Amino acid sequence: MSMTASVVADSGTSWPRTLARVLLGSFMMFAGVGHMTFLRRDFQAQVPTWLPLDKDFVVLASGVVEVGFGAALLALPRQRRTVGWVLAAFFVAIFPGNVSQYLTHQSAFGLDTDEKRLTRLFFQPVLIALALWSTGAWPKSRPRSRR
Repeated sequence: MSMTASVVADSGTSWPRTLARVLLGSFMMFAGVGHMTFLRRDFQAQVPTWLPLDKDFVVLASGVVEVGFGAALLALPRQRRTVGWVLAAFFVAIFPGNVSQYLTHQSAFGLDTDEKRLTRLFFQPVLIALALWSTGAWPKSRPRSRR
């Protein structure tokens, strides 16, 4: 089954959730490729200085992970809830990098003021919620009880 057929065959979620999942998957693949190519230096600015790993390794490894998440969102609709939970956990795990960028005043991605870097922090919870909502991981719909 092709990736397009796989995405379209997903009848377990509404079309807005499916569209959001496809857009998020596409975004993740784009960001992952960016980690490994043209945005590599910008992503290095988000690696906390206290992390005892080579910045380039962290950026490359996270790029591979992000491409994997993107592919999973697009090609594995039956595992979408699991992918949603794991992706949300990934977004939580990388949040300290965004905080570090703010605290150390590192400029990247056009975030060249503390105000812009602080505003960026508020988008991480949106990504977490989007990962959970678009995959149907949360909130899981429950049958209504009859009284």
